[in-house]
Amino acid sequence: MNNSTIKKFKIRTRFAPSPTGFLHIGGLRTALYSYLFAKQHGGQFVLRLEDTDINRIVKGAAEAIYSGLKWARIEYDEGPDISGPFEPYVQSQRLDIYKKYAQELINEGFAYYCFCDEQTLEQIRKEQIAKKQAPKYDGRCRSLPREDIKVRLQQNQSHVVRMKIPERRVIEVNDIVRGKVIYKSDELDDQVLLKSNGYPTYHLAVVIDDHLMEISHVTRTEEWLPSTPKHILLYEYFNWKAPQWAHLPLLLNPDKTKMSKRKGDIALEDYIKKGYLPQAMINYLAFLGWNPGAPAFAEASTGKEKEIYSMEELLKDFRIEKVHKAGAVFNIEKLNWYNQYYIRQMPEQQLLEKCQLYLPENKTGFGGEQIIKMLNLEKERANTLGEIGEGIKFFFEPPAYTKELLKWKEMADKQIKKSLTTSKKIISEIPDEEFTVENLKSILLSEAEIMKNRGELLWPLRAALSGQQNSPPPFEIIEILGKKETLARINKAINLL
Repeated sequence: MNNSTIKKFKIRTRFAPSPTGFLHIGGLRTALYSYLFAKQHGGQFVLRLEDTDINRIVKGAAEAIYSGLKWARIEYDEGPDISGPFEPYVQSQRLDIYKKYAQELINEGFAYYCFCDEQTLEQIRKEQIAKKQAPKYDGRCRSLPREDIKVRLQQNQSHVVRMKIPERRVIEVNDIVRGKVIYKSDELDDQVLLKSNGYPTYHLAVVIDDHLMEISHVTRTEEWLPSTPKHILLYEYFNWKAPQWAHLPLLLNPDKTKMSKRKGDIALEDYIKKGYLPQAMINYLAFLGWNPGAPAFAEASTGKEKEIYSMEELLKDFRIEKVHKAGAVFNIEKLNWYNQYYIRQMPEQQLLEKCQLYLPENKTGFGGEQIIKMLNLEKERANTLGEIGEGIKFFFEPPAYTKELLKWKEMADKQIKKSLTTSKKIISEIPDEEFTVENLKSILLSEAEIMKNRGELLWPLRAALSGQQNSPPPFEIIEILGKKETLARINKAINLL
């Protein structure tokens, strides 16, 4: 599909998650692709909640979807919390609409009442499996006499409404991502459209809503591709124009299985809590299924394919027709790489503001400049804002550790104590006005050179100050802690020995 063809139509896309759980990483990518496609063609992007599976609704999930999209800077033009011309945008508030159109299908002979109970359906399934047939409804209620149906309805017998699948039809799905996909109607089931509780299934509701909300292009994952021929039939039955579909590749675990909670975090909420940045998440997700292609999008300075994209650049360069067919592996290390990049690019004051949620209680009264120094030390090593907060925790409260941490290689306790005593003496004699990283480094390194190995002085000192196996160099730590706290921590370490 080229741009000249697209511009002839009014572009409206939608993201339609179910509040049966918090916003999924894969869902965010679907929303991103849909948003980018609409906005780069001057169209509208709509949020709709598909909440007809009432038994699986999760409290707070809808609000998490709203806030998650806004966190990611994916702004929708219409939605449940924004007024729009096609409201309501919540399916449970549209039940009368679905019932009306279901009745229309029945009246036109495209759907029928089915009174089969669960036991009957299970028996049908068992018999088909025994005969090595694909399990599907056998259509036994298709030809019930009108009078029989009337009596059953008057008796309030439990029933569903099923669509009639025509026989011996070839149905073509023309997909933007996958091209032409062929299905045979004889392989399809007489899908339930309206459940016994009066709620629609996804299949009926999505077709009606997409039509009434004038959705021109639908992006969704490839899981829904086998359902698309049923949707095409429903558009035919209603005599409506179908939207254009783009079925996206699934997100996969490193072992190529479908991404699931059992093998790692899948909810956006989890990543937000850990301190991933929205620009890193969006940049990373954009490349999970799409890339701009080299050499046209190579960096001028390196000749390598461009990897860092702002939302504005994605709006310019993203192309839905370049989305891959194959599943995209979710690689946490690559996401961490993006997050590290954006953390390091962040201005100091902004980083301080973003890290506030992750900082320990400031009982010692560190000022903003001191905390910024801590953040600058840790941001070179941390993957997330949460890791930065965890990494600088030792500044705010004296760390707990055993004397084993103080040991450098084969040093005996007596040698460690002597090393720490030397450091204590040096630090105590440095005038307050000369208590800087540069001066501390010069003096302590000069002393360390006298020893067989500089680690004999610097390791016990750093461990005593941080209580960590891995931490920033001692010089920076000493400057931030100040002389009084530094000497107190050295004394504590000496007492352990």
